[in-house]
Amino acid sequence: QVTELVLDNCRSSNGEIEGLNDSFKELQFLSMANVELTSLAKLPTLSKLRKLELSDNVISGGLEVLAERCPNLTYLNLSGNKIKDLGTVEALQNLKNLKSLDLFNCEITNLEDYRDSIFELLQQITYLDGFDQEDNEAPDSEDDDDEGDEDDDDDENEAGPPGEYEEEDDEDDGASDLGEGEEEEEVGLSYLMKEEIQDEEDDDDYVEGGDEEEEEGVRGEKRKREPEDEGEEEED
Repeated sequence: QVTELVLDNCRSSNGEIEGLNDSFKELQFLSMANVELTSLAKLPTLSKLRKLELSDNVISGGLEVLAERCPNLTYLNLSGNKIKDLGTVEALQNLKNLKSLDLFNCEITNLEDYRDSIFELLQQITYLDGFDQEDNEAPDSEDDDDEGDEDDDDDENEAGPPGEYEEEDDEDDGASDLGEGEEEEEVGLSYLMKEEIQDEEDDDDYVEGGDEEEEEGVRGEKRKREPEDEGEEEED
């Protein structure tokens, strides 16, 4: 069920990678960069493969194998290999679905009229070394995603000013709310403190008043007792 497989920097043995075989029937993307491949003779049949990365190897020919084993290739990267002449590349004519070919850092790029010759030889391709015949850069799938994100960002930016104002308003509201909250808190604290002070004063007054009443009661009893005491003394 594997659809993508990256084997970069693995070491090939006698032109093959151990474990890579015809069982990868669903494989659509395969990368074998810098694995010291000298040929493609032992490449397994991968009928659904669409992208093949073979950069930085030592491949010098035998490209006709690709049309037999990977007939649905749309992208082929052979940059940094030992490909020197147009005759080697001619074998790619049978890759009818091939749209993008990369031969960057191969000796063939030093040929006079290299680009025009390749486009004439492989008329099915649209991009060579990342550019079409009019030197327009090839779109990348990741760049497409980024562009989509940028479009979304642009849409957001178009509606940005109101949003910014709203955010600023929200911040102002938050600040004003906070200010009111602080004022309320200050008022609440001072109010509570005043209430506590008043309660304490009321308590003191109540206590003092109670003491005075008690003292007056004691004095009244003394006054009552004194005449009684005097009466008893007179009787005696």
